[in-house]
Amino acid sequence: MQVLNWIKSVVVGTSLIGMASLSSAWASDNASSELAALFADERAFYYAENPGTGPRGLPRPVAERMPDVSLDAQKRRAKANARFLERLDAIEVSGLTDDERLNSSMFRFMLEARLTEAKHRTWRMPLYSDSGFHTWPTRAWQSINFRTAADYEAYIASLKDMPRYLGDQTEHLRTAIQDGFTMPKVVLDGLLPTFRAIVKATAEESSFYGPFRSGMSTVSEADAQVLRAKAKMVIEQELMPAYDRLATFMEDAYYPAARDSIGISEAQGGAEYYEDMVRYYTTVDISADEVHKIGLQEVARIRAAMEAILEEVGFEGSFKDFLTFLRTDPQFYAKTEKELMMFASYLAKKVDGKLPSLFGKLPRQPYGVEPVPAALAPNYTTGRYSGAPLDAPRGGEYWVNTYALDKRPLYTLPALTLHEAVPGHHLQIALSKELEDVPEFRLGLYPHAFGEGWGLYSEKLGEELGLYSTPYERFGRLTYEMWRACRLVIDTGIHAKGWTREAAIALLTDNSALSEHNIRTEVDRYISWPGQALAYKMGELKIVELREKATKALGDKFDVRAFHDRVLSAGGIPLYILEDRIDSWIRDESTAANIK
Repeated sequence: MQVLNWIKSVVVGTSLIGMASLSSAWASDNASSELAALFADERAFYYAENPGTGPRGLPRPVAERMPDVSLDAQKRRAKANARFLERLDAIEVSGLTDDERLNSSMFRFMLEARLTEAKHRTWRMPLYSDSGFHTWPTRAWQSINFRTAADYEAYIASLKDMPRYLGDQTEHLRTAIQDGFTMPKVVLDGLLPTFRAIVKATAEESSFYGPFRSGMSTVSEADAQVLRAKAKMVIEQELMPAYDRLATFMEDAYYPAARDSIGISEAQGGAEYYEDMVRYYTTVDISADEVHKIGLQEVARIRAAMEAILEEVGFEGSFKDFLTFLRTDPQFYAKTEKELMMFASYLAKKVDGKLPSLFGKLPRQPYGVEPVPAALAPNYTTGRYSGAPLDAPRGGEYWVNTYALDKRPLYTLPALTLHEAVPGHHLQIALSKELEDVPEFRLGLYPHAFGEGWGLYSEKLGEELGLYSTPYERFGRLTYEMWRACRLVIDTGIHAKGWTREAAIALLTDNSALSEHNIRTEVDRYISWPGQALAYKMGELKIVELREKATKALGDKFDVRAFHDRVLSAGGIPLYILEDRIDSWIRDESTAANIK
C-alpha cells in the first residue's frame, strides 16, 4: 500500500510539473505573440501617418501628400501612442527572450519620448535656428527613386498639398504666439531670411523643380514634357504663393510677437519642459545642475590639454593671442570652396581605408561629401550629416559649409570629418539601418546621447587612426571637444540659470578657436533647441567610461574591434541600455577567456 501511494504521488507530481511547464511555455508564447502584434500595429499606424514610408524590403512609395500635422492629427497620435504604451505595460516581461526584452525596452523609450513631446505640445515650435518645417521639403525629392511617370505625378500631388501643410504649421505658430511659446527674436534674426529665400519668381529657379531639370530617363520625352508643365504650374501658381504667405506671416506677425527672453524656462511651462528635455537628450536621470558641474570640470580639463599644445609649438603669447592667431592667419584657411571640399573629401577617403583597424563590421551604404545648400549656409552650422534611406538614389551625405571661407579653419576639418562622416554619424546610422532580425521601428532609431556621443567619441578615434598630422589639428580636435564641453555649461546656463547670450558667447570665445561667426551660430542653436546640445558630451563620456571599464576588466584580452562592434550592434540605444550591454559583453568575454 505504501508503494502504491508512492507511485501515485510521483505520477500526480510529475503531471503538475508538466502542467506548470506547459503553462509557462504558453505564457511565454503568449507574451511574444502580444509583443509582435503590438509592434506590427504600431508600424501600420506609423506608415499610415507618415506618407512615403513603408515596410523594409518593399519599394518605398512616393508620397502623394504632405504629413498631416493638424491639431487633430497631433491628438490622434498622442492617443494612439498612449494606447500602445498601455498594451506594452500589460505584457508579462518574464515571458520574453533577451532579444525581446531589448525590443520591449527600446519600444518603451520611443513611446515615452513621443508622449513627452505631446505633453509639452512641441508642435508649437517646429523651428530650429537654421532650418525647420519649411526647409526640409525643398530637398525631399533627393531621396526619391523616380521609376515611373506615376512617381513624378505623386511628387507633384505632394507639392499641390503643400499649402495645406504650411497652413497647418502656421496655425501652430499662431497658438505659440498666444501661449508665449515662440522662438526668441535673437534667433529669428538669422532664421527669418530662410523663409523668403525659398520664394522664387519661376519654377525653374525653385529647388522643388529639381527632379524635372534634367534626367527623367525612366519616362518618355512626351511624358516628361507633360510632367514638367504640371510641375511648373503647381510650383508657380500654388506652392510659391503659399510660401510667400508664410514668409509674410513670419515677418509681419510671428517676429513682432516673438519672445525677447532666450531661456526656455522663462516661457510658459518652460521649466518643466527643460527638465524633461535634459533627461530625454542625455538618456540619463540627471538634473541641469549636475550637468552644469560636469561641464565646468570638462572645460578645465580640456583647457589644460590645449595649453600644453601652446608650449609644444613654442608660441610666444597668451592663450587669447594664440586663438587670435588661429582665427586670423591665412595659412589655416582655404582660398576657394573647391579647396575646402577637396580637403574634406581627402580626409574622408583617408579614414575609409583605416576603418578595418578599429571595426569588424562596416556598413554597405556609401556616402559622399557635399556643400551645405546655399539657402541654408549663412546661418548653418559648420557641417552636418544628411542620411538617406537604403533604397534612395544616393548614399549618405557629409555636408561641409563653404559659406564665409575665412570662418572655416582647415585645422578643425579632421575632427569634423570624423564626427559627421566616418567613423561617426554615417557609419553608426548606416549600420543601424542595416540591422537584421529586429522590429522595423528600431531601424535608424536615434537616441541623441548615443548618436551624438558616438560622433564625439569618433573624433577621439582620429588619434588612433593617425588622422591628426600637426599640433594645430590636434588643437582643432581639442577645440571641438571644448566646444561640446562648453555646451553642457551654456545650455544649462541659458535654459536653467538665466544666462545671457553674451555670457554664452564669451565662454566659447575665451576657450575655443571657433570663429566668432560659428560661435554666434552655435549659441543661437542652443537657444532654439533646449537640451539637445547636452547629448554630445554626456554620450561621449559614457562611451569612454565603458571602454576604460572593459580594458581594465579584460586586460590583454580586450579587442577594440569587438568592443566597437558591440557598441554599435543594437543600433541607436539609450545610454542605460548601452551600459547593460557592455557589462554583459565584458562578462561573456571574461568567461570565454577563462575557459580558454
